Amino acid sequence: MFPIIPANSATGASANSEGIFGYGGTPSNTAVTNLVSNAGVVASDTTGVGTARKNVAGCEYGGDKGIFGFGSAAGVTAVTNLVSNAGVVGTDVTGVGTARDNPGACEYGGDKAIFGFGYYSGVQSMTNLVSNAGVVASDTTGVGTARYWLAACEYDEDKGIFGFGGGIGRSAITNLVSNTGVVASDQATVTGTAREGPAACGYGGDKGIFGFGSAAGVTAVTNLVSNAGVVGTDVTGVGTARNALAACEYDEDKGIFGYGYTGSGVSMTNLVSNAGVVATDVTGVGTGRWNIAACSFN
Repeated sequence: MFPIIPANSATGASANSEGIFGYGGTPSNTAVTNLVSNAGVVASDTTGVGTARKNVAGCEYGGDKGIFGFGSAAGVTAVTNLVSNAGVVGTDVTGVGTARDNPGACEYGGDKAIFGFGYYSGVQSMTNLVSNAGVVASDTTGVGTARYWLAACEYDEDKGIFGFGGGIGRSAITNLVSNTGVVASDQATVTGTAREGPAACGYGGDKGIFGFGSAAGVTAVTNLVSNAGVVGTDVTGVGTARNALAACEYDEDKGIFGYGYTGSGVSMTNLVSNAGVVATDVTGVGTGRWNIAACSFN
């Protein structure tokens, strides 16, 4: 007989049903979080836990949990906060790796995670792997063009992709992440609008989406990522153009973009169907803020 492999096993992608937005600026640093139900409904503010900060990254790990990490407090930090499979944010875990802000983060290998790139005394390209127990490893030498204010998401169930970003002028560069957490060199050609401050998440079980950000001005354009890690051409934006937002998966195969900056902090969200179609604005819930992070859990 063949063994039964449970959902969220390390042999495939996590298919989490809920999400969480956390941290960000108002412009004051916050630690506020907002849960996302399996119907894509955002809850009111939950009192913050951990160091209040912005310019944070977040992603899933362990099949059903999440992690927020890095960012700007009194200065840049490498502190992390684990998110349980019930959406409870843990207290600060002492930072490991180079303190920096505006990195990207995504899941890989089905149950592990990676933080990468960011800014500290210049743009960076180092990465930090996260075990399936949420333990962050020391720096891995960076591969690809150093940059910050980029986004990342998973694709093909067990791989990841970093994309776009600033610090070198706005870019449309992407870097694929293998199912063992190895970051590849720059992809030579990406067809989307070069921009900084976008967000990204998985959808459809094995695909991803980058959306929003700053080009000549704020935009709502999106780019779908195939299950082979190929980034598609621009899709006309839907919803309020903005940057410095976050995105995560929900309901196992859908996504949500939320919060961001339009000249002030906003809290509206835009749901993403399991076919990668972005919906119009949903009235915001919770404190409007920007340079926030999000991840899925459960």
